[in-house]
Amino acid sequence: MTATVTTDRLTVTTDRLTRVPGLLYGGDWNPEQWPEQVWAEDVKLMAEAGVNLVTVGVFSWARLQPDADSWDFGWLDRLLDLCHRHGVAVDLATATASPPAWLVRAHPELLPVTADGVRLEFGSRQHYCPSSPAYREAAVRLTRALAERYRHHPALALWHIHNEYGDHVQECFCPASAVDFRRWLRERHGGIEELNRSWGTAFWSQRYTSFEQIEPPRTAPGPVNPTQLLDWRRFCSDALLALHRAEKAVLDEVSPGVPVTTNFMSMLKALDYWEWSRHEDLVSDDAYPDPADPRAHVNAAMNYDLMRSLKGGRPWLLMEQAPSAVSWRPVNVPKRPGLYRLWSLQALARGADGVLHFQWRASVAGAEKFHSAMLPHRGTAARGWQETVRFGAELRRLGEIAGSRLRGRAAVLLDWDSWWALELDDHPSARMRWPELLRPWYAALHERGVTVDFVPPTAGLDGYPLVLAPNLYLLDTATADRLTAYVRDGGRLVCGPFSGIADRHDHIHPGGHPGPLRELLGIVVDEHWPIPDGETTAVRLDGTAPDGPRSDGAEPHGADLRAERWSEWIETEGAETLARYASGTLAGLPAVTRNRLGAGTAWYLSCHLGADTGRVLDLPLAEAGVGAELPDLPADVEVTRRHAADGRQYLFLLNHGGVERRVPLDTPGTDLLTGAATGDAVTLAPLGAAVLRLPAAEERP
Repeated sequence: MTATVTTDRLTVTTDRLTRVPGLLYGGDWNPEQWPEQVWAEDVKLMAEAGVNLVTVGVFSWARLQPDADSWDFGWLDRLLDLCHRHGVAVDLATATASPPAWLVRAHPELLPVTADGVRLEFGSRQHYCPSSPAYREAAVRLTRALAERYRHHPALALWHIHNEYGDHVQECFCPASAVDFRRWLRERHGGIEELNRSWGTAFWSQRYTSFEQIEPPRTAPGPVNPTQLLDWRRFCSDALLALHRAEKAVLDEVSPGVPVTTNFMSMLKALDYWEWSRHEDLVSDDAYPDPADPRAHVNAAMNYDLMRSLKGGRPWLLMEQAPSAVSWRPVNVPKRPGLYRLWSLQALARGADGVLHFQWRASVAGAEKFHSAMLPHRGTAARGWQETVRFGAELRRLGEIAGSRLRGRAAVLLDWDSWWALELDDHPSARMRWPELLRPWYAALHERGVTVDFVPPTAGLDGYPLVLAPNLYLLDTATADRLTAYVRDGGRLVCGPFSGIADRHDHIHPGGHPGPLRELLGIVVDEHWPIPDGETTAVRLDGTAPDGPRSDGAEPHGADLRAERWSEWIETEGAETLARYASGTLAGLPAVTRNRLGAGTAWYLSCHLGADTGRVLDLPLAEAGVGAELPDLPADVEVTRRHAADGRQYLFLLNHGGVERRVPLDTPGTDLLTGAATGDAVTLAPLGAAVLRLPAAEERP
């Protein structure tokens, strides 16, 4: 069901994730681990907790198919019938994440091989080569059998392919992978001479005369060709995606009309989620912020913004989170009282239409037996169970927000190709890694209450008054032209260091850095100047540092900011200098610049400012008129606004701090969590939250 409405800020299109009304609540249910008499107790407790969707069958391949020629669907028939009778919808998994022992022993060649030539063994999960014909054939066969049997079952609400692609196995270096890699290279490059040009094989006598001479980038005596490594990263993402698409093609053919998903893993380097999301009916994510990290909610918000952005702002599904502690960190800290609720509401605040968990009932055996569950080992007497029930009731009160959307006023460019290339070896510094570059920029916006959308480099930027590019190491001229047009037409672009360096083949752009961004930014980089570990360089915002570079290392009095990891010797070519280096060899040289081009401006940060990044971003934020959803936002309070098709708005207020906060409001509303009307402010307890229904514009006094 889809509806649209135009508000004063954006056009809202609502999309329901499944046919299940309201918000989705539940988690992974693994009944094959339990006697059937436990199942009846489970569904009764699900009703008590308000569970309306469970994921079933994720790791049940060995139970469903005991050997190559036998099937056992009887237990799953009874399970789905039981769910339907008790009003619980099913997200049915294709069970292909872990091949059974009989398949592995019949086809040992499907086990993955490391770059060092070690074949990994059976006994964990995801023990398969992505390019294995035997694995793919068996997975597609199982998917078809499930689809044909359950396509019309009334409990079926969603298909769930595989589980967490790329979690344990992201690549394989076996002979089958080599064959598949060569096929992929032929399709990408055409002929061998084009590959030689793309890979720059004139260097170190690496020229090939045949595709058959090419192997995966296994462990070598020294550095491996960087473009080969970049193509390998692209290939590995595509190889796993080909498996997913093969299963989805079966489901689309046999079970049309039932949405299909696979659970992503937040901002995962290995898989290009822009490309993957094109093949998803809905985006779902597994998120496990660390309760021991006092800033974990900031990184979680960033990941949730990405999930919402992958399908252009459509609602998404939190497929997995931990009700309390996980089992796989060195120290697994539980969620203190109130934190589970707050973090669950945060996913909704960032556009999710459901909160699911791993898992429903805590396991008594296996690698995840100490992982928390909605129904803990202690059962209904446990603190965790009480939180499960309470939050289920609150979700029912929030059901009307389902289908509503939110959109950021600032966009962040994210390019997986550039991420992969940035983190290859033999660069000026191994400390320039995309997540570490991105997080201070995102944290600054989060602290200022600015909602962010992520966009791919091919996206249109109309409607965004501000676009941020913390790093664009890999940049083609087409993307640079789009960014230039965006600025000329009145946009504001902020670009981070070490950008515009290489083209899509990881070849350095001619004419000096930042390559095709040089005219747009109005600067040229003379030399990269990495900062050694443990050292910092002073940066002065007022531009009063001494003229010319210094060699004495002295630090002038009054330097405002600290750069770490990275700096650059740059010269302006039309840009104005807004901050200068104030210590070290670069003292007096530009550090932050602004270039006016057409109706817009382009900013360049030539250094990594870490926690001080926000003090620079305040300038373009003000110039672009981008601010918080609410003015005077208290510290530690997160605010987002979802827009419904009927014009109503839903304001989420989340207090991540340890003290009470009073939040002034611009419009009174009703707190859906309590039913109470608000005045001109809301008071939030520590770890407290409010979800306010605000009237449509025409309903306001």
